Amino acid sequence: MITKLSADAAWDAEPTLTFWGAASSVSGSMHLVEAAGKQILLDCGMYQGRREEARQRNSHFPFHPEQIDSLIISHAHIDHCGNVPTLVKQGYAGKIYVTPPTFDLLKVMLNDSAKIQEEDAAHINIARNYVEPWVQPLYTFADVDKVLDRLVSVPYGRETKIAPGVTFTFAEAGHILGSAMVSMNMEYAGGIRRLTFTGDLGRRGIPLLKPTAPIPEADLLVCESTYGNRIHASLDDTIEKLYAAIRMTMDRGGKALIPAFSLGRTQLIVHFLQLGLRAGKIPKVPIYVDSPLAADISEVYRSHPNALDPIVAEAVREGHGILGGDGVQFVRSFEASTELGLRPGPHIIIASSGMCDAGRIVSHLKQNVDDPRSTVILVSYQASNTTGRRLMEPKPTVFFQGKEWNKWLEVVHLDGFSGHADTHDFLAYLAPLQGKVGKVRLIHGERDQSDALAATLREHGFSDVVVPQPGDRELI
Repeated sequence: MITKLSADAAWDAEPTLTFWGAASSVSGSMHLVEAAGKQILLDCGMYQGRREEARQRNSHFPFHPEQIDSLIISHAHIDHCGNVPTLVKQGYAGKIYVTPPTFDLLKVMLNDSAKIQEEDAAHINIARNYVEPWVQPLYTFADVDKVLDRLVSVPYGRETKIAPGVTFTFAEAGHILGSAMVSMNMEYAGGIRRLTFTGDLGRRGIPLLKPTAPIPEADLLVCESTYGNRIHASLDDTIEKLYAAIRMTMDRGGKALIPAFSLGRTQLIVHFLQLGLRAGKIPKVPIYVDSPLAADISEVYRSHPNALDPIVAEAVREGHGILGGDGVQFVRSFEASTELGLRPGPHIIIASSGMCDAGRIVSHLKQNVDDPRSTVILVSYQASNTTGRRLMEPKPTVFFQGKEWNKWLEVVHLDGFSGHADTHDFLAYLAPLQGKVGKVRLIHGERDQSDALAATLREHGFSDVVVPQPGDRELI
């Protein structure tokens, strides 16, 4: 419980929230709370889009970083945490509050992001023949180190004071390892205001992680809406289609290529493949995870069994499961990845990136795209203008890496593995809050998805539901 401030100490102004990132979009999550004379940032995600636009948006904040007092991160996906090093680089000097798994994941994810920033700047400078002024990386490994020094690990369920009269509590969001909803209590002269920020919500019935906790009651609920107008395909059916595609590919003597994002999706796919091996639903062929990042992330999973589903946690304690073994090998070095690409015979390769535009999956595609025995199994959403989306088109060729390739391998798209809540999940999570929440604001969704979920919630008795625009400011 919050200890009530004296009248002399209470702040007169009502707390407010300003939506700066991931409002009417799904990238660059960032929202500013002003309460008790303090400025508290919820998430500081990287905007991902066209190179120059993304660089401009990530380099310039709509507020003064040095004036922010506290930062709370919902989870370790780059669109929620990836611009924290820039914030610190530009003057933020406060603490960064995260869950224990996110504490460990941020070291892995932000260092990988810094590597990408430095390589991207180098490539641009080479393409420009080193014409001055040289392009500088958005941030470096040294900037990441400064972020890691500011992290404060806060367990789920522990109320934590971050300013006089301002506390927050993490609740399980069920989206990825360490993901959390943020419930804030803020005192002012007129009483107490409550804010709940969902971050990204997971689906019901997805194994590996603990389930999503009940959404805390609030005066203002800020809820994601990524798939606000979508019903995901059945998970059981999707898993069976995955097994069927692998069986057919192995029978042909081909390779099954599975592009997957390193955090979350790779671990889920490995989990299902190991279940399939043990149940005899896929043949006992080698399974390779060709990603040093995924290997590092899986080690973080191992160090946090209490954040996993109890059955999975027990398997981890026994030394098998998502970390390798049980037919799965992690490939770290570039040399080993090159050797893997030349390996004959049927096998399964999981590699990033999930949309086939970068990472080691590109090399495997180049070697197998014209092999009719092989299959690429797309297990993630494929955005427009990505190699993954072009692979799905009914054409005999596919353009990537600057040339047109014969597309003779089979392409299978499975869209039932999403880690985001769908319409049915949202209704299940939000129904208990009818009459217990004031305003609902839908963020982190394309406009059509957010508008559709807003209409659905109004039909189910939520009277004040709005989709904010960037820069909109609300009383909490």
